[in-house]
Amino acid sequence: MKIGALKESHAGEARVAMTPESAKALQALGHLTLVETGAGLASGFTDNDYQVAGAQVLPSAQALCQAADLVVKVRPPSTDELALVSEGKTLICFFNPSENKSGLNHAARHKLAVISMDAVPRISRAQKMDALSSMANIAGYRAILEAATHFGRFFSGQITAAGKSAPAQVLVIGAGVAGLAAIGAATSLGARTRAFDVRPEVAEQIESMGAEFVYLDFAQNDGQDSAATGGYAAPSSPEFRAAQLAKFSQLAPEVDIVITTALIPGRAAPELWTAEMVAAMKRGSVIVDLAAERGGNCTLTRANETVISENGVTILGHTNLPSRMAAQASALYANNVRHMLADLTPNKDGVIAHNMDDDVIRGATVAYGGEITFPPPPPKVQAIASASKTAEADTAGGATPAVPAVSEAERQRRAGLRQIALLVAGGGLMAVLGLYAPREFLQHFVVFVLAVFVGFQVIWGVAHSLHTPLMSVTNAISGIIILGALLQMGADLPLVQILAAIAVAIATINVVGGFLVTRRMLQMFRKS
Repeated sequence: MKIGALKESHAGEARVAMTPESAKALQALGHLTLVETGAGLASGFTDNDYQVAGAQVLPSAQALCQAADLVVKVRPPSTDELALVSEGKTLICFFNPSENKSGLNHAARHKLAVISMDAVPRISRAQKMDALSSMANIAGYRAILEAATHFGRFFSGQITAAGKSAPAQVLVIGAGVAGLAAIGAATSLGARTRAFDVRPEVAEQIESMGAEFVYLDFAQNDGQDSAATGGYAAPSSPEFRAAQLAKFSQLAPEVDIVITTALIPGRAAPELWTAEMVAAMKRGSVIVDLAAERGGNCTLTRANETVISENGVTILGHTNLPSRMAAQASALYANNVRHMLADLTPNKDGVIAHNMDDDVIRGATVAYGGEITFPPPPPKVQAIASASKTAEADTAGGATPAVPAVSEAERQRRAGLRQIALLVAGGGLMAVLGLYAPREFLQHFVVFVLAVFVGFQVIWGVAHSLHTPLMSVTNAISGIIILGALLQMGADLPLVQILAAIAVAIATINVVGGFLVTRRMLQMFRKS
C-alpha cells in the first residue's frame, strides 16, 4: 500500500501529517511512503530528510493523489483537494464530519473511505490515536507562552535589591486536556494559578498540579456525565450559568491572565467572559481564547485577531495554536496517524484491513463503501463511568429491561454477610473436627485454614487495579506477619500475646492503608 502525505493548503497551517520518523515506522508496517514536495518545510522537515528516511518525494498534489492508495493530511480537504482523491481510495485527516456535509456526500458518491481523526472514540484503547487531545495539549501549553509574551511581567514573584513583584494571577476556565496543559505550564513558571471546571470531580486533579480549584456556591451542576459526551462538557442550566458568571465577575479584578477553553461539540462556544468582566480587569492583563474558532468564550474575541480593549486588556483570538509549534505538533499528529494505520495493518504486511467491527476503526470511519457512516453507533466497550451507572444487555430476541446498579454500600453489606456466613460455617466445621480428629491433625489444619483465610483477604479479594508489584510484595510480607502473630497468640506468656496482638494491628494498618492510598491515587486519573 502506498501512503502519501499532502502539503497543507490552508493559510497559516504549518503542520504536516507525516514526518520522516513516522515514514520509517510506516515502512516497517510494509507500506511505501510518498510525500508532496515542500510538505514538511514549515515544520522544519526538508525533502531531503524524507528521502533519507526512504520516502519518495512527488512534485505536486495531483501526482501524489494519483500515485497513493491512501492519503493523509491535517486539515479538512478543500473541494479541489477532495476531487484529486480517486474513487475507492482512503483519506485520513481532521474531516470535521458534523459540519462537512458536502465532503461526506462527495466521499459517499465516489466510494472513498474517510477516517476522521477528530472522530476517534475516546476509549482507553484509542488514546494513542486521539489527535484532538494531542493538539489540545499543545494549544494549552502554547496559550501560556502567548500570554507571557503579551503580559510584560514576571510570572513568578521576584525579590531583588531594586524591589519586589508579586506572582502573576492566572485563571484557567476548563480543565480538559488543553486546560490541564495550561495549568501545568503556568504553575511551572511560578504563577499563582486557579482553575474552574463544570465537573467538580476534577478538583483533585487540578490541585495535584499545584493549582487552586474555583468552587461555586451552587448545590450541583446539572448532573452531567462527561463520559457520555466524549469528555466534553454538556450545556449548563440557566441557574448554573448565572452562578458561574457571578463567580467570574468576582474574580475578574484579581486575575492578570485568563485562559478560556470551553467548547461544546456541534455548538458555538459558550460566552463565559463578558465585556463587563474585561472592563473590570487590570490594565496590561491578557486573555487567550482557545475557543476563538467557534466564536470565542470572551465577548470581545475576534478570530485570528489581537484585540486591545479600552482599558488596555489584550484579547488573543488565535485559531491554530498547535501550528505555532509546528515541529512538535506534526510529530504528535503523525504518531496518531501512524497508530491508526498500525491498527489498519494488523499483519504488518502493507495490506489495509478496514475492519468495521473494530470499535476504534468504526468510530473514526465517517464514509465507507459508498455510504455515509457518521455518526457511528455507540462503542461496544463502554466507558467505566457510564457502565457503572446502569447495567443493560441486548439479547437476540430484544433488549432486556435495565437492571438498576447496586450501590457501593449495598455491595459492602452483602460482602459482609457472606463473610459472616463463611466464618460461622468454618467455626462449625472446626468444632466438629475438634470432637473427632487427632490433636496433631487439628493443629496443622488450623494453620492451613488461617493461611488460606489471610491470603484471600490480603491478596485474592482485592481489586486487580490495586495490585502494583510493590503493593503485592508488601502485602505478602504483611500477611506472613499477621499469620505468625496469630499463631503466637496462643502462647502461655502474656507478654508474647500482647506483642502478637500489636503485630497483627500494625500489619493490618499497613495492608488497609496501602490499598486506601493506592485507590485514592487511581481515582485521580479516572474519568468520571
